[in-house]
Amino acid sequence: MIDYTPLANHWRNSELDRWAQVLATQIEQGLSQERYGDLASWLKALEDLPAITADSVQLNSSSVGAGCTTPLDAQTASLLRLALQRLHPWRKGPFELFGARIDTEWRSDWKWDRLLPGIDTLAGRRVLDVGCGSGYHCWRMLGEGAAEVIGIDPSPLFVVQFWALQKYLCQNNVWVLPLAMEQVPTKLQAFDTVFSMGVLYHRRSPFDHLQELRDCLRPGGQLVLETLVIEGGHGEILVPEDRYARMGNVWFLPSCDTLLGWLAKLGLAEPTLIDVTVTTTQEQRSTEWMTFHSLADFLDPEDASRTIEGYPAPRRAIVTARAPGTWTPLAKVPPAC
Repeated sequence: MIDYTPLANHWRNSELDRWAQVLATQIEQGLSQERYGDLASWLKALEDLPAITADSVQLNSSSVGAGCTTPLDAQTASLLRLALQRLHPWRKGPFELFGARIDTEWRSDWKWDRLLPGIDTLAGRRVLDVGCGSGYHCWRMLGEGAAEVIGIDPSPLFVVQFWALQKYLCQNNVWVLPLAMEQVPTKLQAFDTVFSMGVLYHRRSPFDHLQELRDCLRPGGQLVLETLVIEGGHGEILVPEDRYARMGNVWFLPSCDTLLGWLAKLGLAEPTLIDVTVTTTQEQRSTEWMTFHSLADFLDPEDASRTIEGYPAPRRAIVTARAPGTWTPLAKVPPAC
């Protein structure tokens, strides 16, 4: 049902051999039922997904998903929807499986549409997506022609959600691993493009995170970073006293100029601002697939330009930069079958 053996075997005797050597132990820890009490119920939901063969797979549309020419009978459609809803909450998406639309908290397709024109082509590249959630952007990267996409996220729920999607999408060269960034072997220099979206502000040391990302890149590879920012000039940073938008683990919100300066200080070349967008309650909101509080509950009810704590409302920037050196294309990467 969940098997990472093909990936470990695929990585052996390659640039990722060091990771292959420890992968089985990492997976066992990341999917430990003793550690995660709800994991058994999520795995049961995965097991209960009905067997359906897709006639088509959509990776380049706003709703990633699978379909078939013959509509599902009512019982199968109900079983599918109920099993997927047992994996609540669904944060990143949207997805659509055989007519069942998973309307996730985030319209992650909007972010994708903002960043795609400003990044290098992903065709033929090995890609790492840090903090990928259920893998929505991983699927979109694959749709852009990436040779291999590896997502990492420490939440086992999101990993099980990925495998629920994989049951029907059946793509051999995309994987989501139940790992945090700290578990990626150091100085791999194995990925052509590394994405970190919605992670930096959760790190107590932003420089350590940026260094870890840089060390995953092959020479000349591209970093794509998305994070919360504030308006302001070089050197300006917001350090919330307690919570920010009711999140207790937000440490640093730099201005765009400050963020670009951080990248340059770490030796990353060509730091470039791609986009700055204020997050709206149309892009992040509660739905039947994510019924908990969302952005509207985190803003000042009298002034939507401020958080409930009085800070500037969430504003997100997308920046790119390059690892030192000259990039050369990978040799053809076969799928991990």
